[in-house]
Amino acid sequence: MSKETITVVKRQSDGRVLQILDDGSTRELVDTTDWEALRAMSDEAVEAAALADPDAQPITEQDAAKMHRVPRIKTLRRALHLTQEEFSTRYHIPLGTLRDWEQGRCEPDQPSRAYLRVIAHDPDGVMRALTPLVTPSSR
Repeated sequence: MSKETITVVKRQSDGRVLQILDDGSTRELVDTTDWEALRAMSDEAVEAAALADPDAQPITEQDAAKMHRVPRIKTLRRALHLTQEEFSTRYHIPLGTLRDWEQGRCEPDQPSRAYLRVIAHDPDGVMRALTPLVTPSSR
């Protein structure tokens, strides 16, 4: 089995893009593109420059056929550094349902997708909202 490399990034409200590292810390990804020079180029020149870059070659139909999409739920769970069981318990999603979503056997319905978007936006807030309030017993 090959080792996978997953890069998780998060766009801040101020437009900065942060990479989330394996230890949970972040580092800012700096855009080094010379946008003025790019805007001055014709479409043909941009395409020629892209094709000249060995790291930016178009995907062939054979390459595309070999690819598979990683379900967003799996990416979200991994970004939160949670196992399927931990994610399932924390966010009250049945484990079998989570596995079905991650393995592509079915997709979340519209309310579930909305819930997952909220988890992605504020995972700690969702966890707090789902944690029962403990009140002192009255005597």
